[in-house]
Amino acid sequence: MKHLIWILLLPALGALATAQDNPRWPAEKAAQWYAGQPWLVGCDFIPSTAINQLEMWQGDTYDAQTIDRELGYAEGLGFNIVRVYLHLLVWEADADAFFERMDHFLEIADRHHIATMFVFFDDCWNPDPQPGKQPEPKPGLHNSGWVQCPGAAGVTDITRFPAYEKYVRETLTRFKDDPRIILWDLYNEPGNSGHLEKSLPLLKKVFEWAQAVRPSQPISAGVWNNSRDFARLNAFQLNNSDVITFHNYDDVASMKAAIDSLRSYGRPLICTEYMRRPVSNFQSHLPLLHQEKVGAINWGLVNGKTQTIYPWETWQKPYEKEPEIWFHDIFEKDGTPYKPAETALIRSLSGVE
Repeated sequence: MKHLIWILLLPALGALATAQDNPRWPAEKAAQWYAGQPWLVGCDFIPSTAINQLEMWQGDTYDAQTIDRELGYAEGLGFNIVRVYLHLLVWEADADAFFERMDHFLEIADRHHIATMFVFFDDCWNPDPQPGKQPEPKPGLHNSGWVQCPGAAGVTDITRFPAYEKYVRETLTRFKDDPRIILWDLYNEPGNSGHLEKSLPLLKKVFEWAQAVRPSQPISAGVWNNSRDFARLNAFQLNNSDVITFHNYDDVASMKAAIDSLRSYGRPLICTEYMRRPVSNFQSHLPLLHQEKVGAINWGLVNGKTQTIYPWETWQKPYEKEPEIWFHDIFEKDGTPYKPAETALIRSLSGVE
């Protein structure tokens, strides 16, 4: 979903490691945990009726019927994991109701034999999230309504950090031993949207708060950009994550190079974002991820209000009609596959067929 592409991170960044008393899982525990999992294959999920994280989780727009139906599509593919974004503002409005909806979502996903990875913070896209009614999609524009969390102003506002801490600690404490949750993704693409190292203090704090609760599930924050501007962010993420998560939207050679590079950290690998047709697609990438036993989580499931069938380039100039080649997503709203050959391949590799 993002316009910057993480390609390859050199192991030398490990020299920027954090303190020696790092409280993350030992490598042996991470390996043991991963050995107990099936090959993790799934998608970043938002129901087709939600334009962003707020519309997904707010009480008046939480759409359990659509979630149930569309997770059924995922189950039919053999998907066993979904990555799902939360939002601070929904928790602030009514924490108990928010937790009840999270629990209900987990119940639905579990009924479809799908584990959930929740995401707390996000530096991507619209910088000023507001609760309440969300805007309608802008025609022809990729992800026109997605919002950052906590938002551009909130990333560096240390007066708000106590509220963020309460959000993270309360959520983790509530769900820290829930077997329906497979992993906590603490911060999506820190430094994106021009934040760069301004996000580093919050990133460090989020790990500190999560490690203080120490959930039974692993914690991580995925690396996604290998430019020098992200060296300190990348090093912190890689040296504090229990398992290594990463994004790669480039071609299959880049994906293989990323896997080979990240193996040097001696941790299980999960790719939590990939697949942007035609550069990165299921036919080229999924067999590699399966062979390497790297978790494979593609962006998107059902063509909906996020409009991620349109490419990133539409941020500069929206399309006037639906693209011939979908950028993301797998199904139409009624469950019709965009490309039956893709869904057949996914089912084959996931063991459904």
